[in-house]
Amino acid sequence: MNLEPIVRVVDVRKVFGLVPVLDGVSLEIRAGEAVALLGANGAGKTTLLKILATLLRPTRGTATIAGHDVARAPEAVRALLGVVAHGAWVYDDLTARENLKFWATLSGLAAGADAVTTALAGVGLERAADARVRTFSAGMKRRLSLARVMLAQPRVLLLDEPFAGLDQRAKKWLEGRLEALKAAGAALLMVTHSFGRELGVADRLAVLAGGRIALDTARGSLGPDDIQRLYAAHTEDGL
Repeated sequence: MNLEPIVRVVDVRKVFGLVPVLDGVSLEIRAGEAVALLGANGAGKTTLLKILATLLRPTRGTATIAGHDVARAPEAVRALLGVVAHGAWVYDDLTARENLKFWATLSGLAAGADAVTTALAGVGLERAADARVRTFSAGMKRRLSLARVMLAQPRVLLLDEPFAGLDQRAKKWLEGRLEALKAAGAALLMVTHSFGRELGVADRLAVLAGGRIALDTARGSLGPDDIQRLYAAHTEDGL
């Protein structure tokens, strides 16, 4: 594994009005590494993802992706990122294939028909490529969101509750896809509330509490009960 972090967050603070949401967050993630970020509702997990995704500017501190500052060089950062939001953010009136073509055009990707077909096949949607997305299940829409990521082949993948709303079969499928992306060298940051199999892909666990990273530890052989005890010990919310 490359020892140089591809994601580096240093003393990041974010204030909305007079309310500090993040208050000195520092975190590093290396290529081929997945970090699961846990925290209570309102802890600032999604705020941190938005800062890394260049959607918000930090009030103080720095965040970089492959050496590019997210605030000063947002276009360079976006070229390296894939984002899977809590919502699927797909267009229901377009087909799966049209969704990917439209997204590629907006993103400036030179994605031809073969690349789109390959991305859809990679998430198991090749047979539904020309179906309107309004007919898709929540799991299929999540797969289509991931197909956009595969089309871009990002170096860093940000995921907000990636397993939410999926059945066990879909969760197993997604876990396999994330493992494959990690094996290809992508760095993953996943926000999740679950202590179950959803954390199976994570190499490290980080707990965000009080505006800071209260715990950052290797997952190792930690089971769901171990993780919940660690989480409760570092937060006021044991979920």
